[in-house]
Amino acid sequence: MPTTLVFGASLKPNRYSNLVVKRLLEHNITTVAFGLRPGLIDSVQIKTNLDELPKVDIVTLYLGAERQKQYYESIIGLKPKKVIFNPGTENPEFYDMLAINGVEVEVACTLVLLSTGQY
Repeated sequence: MPTTLVFGASLKPNRYSNLVVKRLLEHNITTVAFGLRPGLIDSVQIKTNLDELPKVDIVTLYLGAERQKQYYESIIGLKPKKVIFNPGTENPEFYDMLAINGVEVEVACTLVLLSTGQY
């Protein structure tokens, strides 16, 4: 079972990143989360230190393009198979960097992918 990292997870229940953690769990997808503030979303602990993350297969981004820059190397270093750029996170500069490193780029909404069985 692939592991998904929700990057930019929020403790606020009205945020899409929070909702996607819950939806991934409902689909029995192994889920980890990284955010600015530690806490729990259901059973998932939000990590604030990237060194604490396990091996991940998919990164689903909930961080705007400007804020992604400081994490380029860290995300590439996680060696995911795919990075999903959700609405509002589009970043052609980062697409190119990921592609050069053999990482698949998908510009899509994780919630839609889950609800349509395309995840």
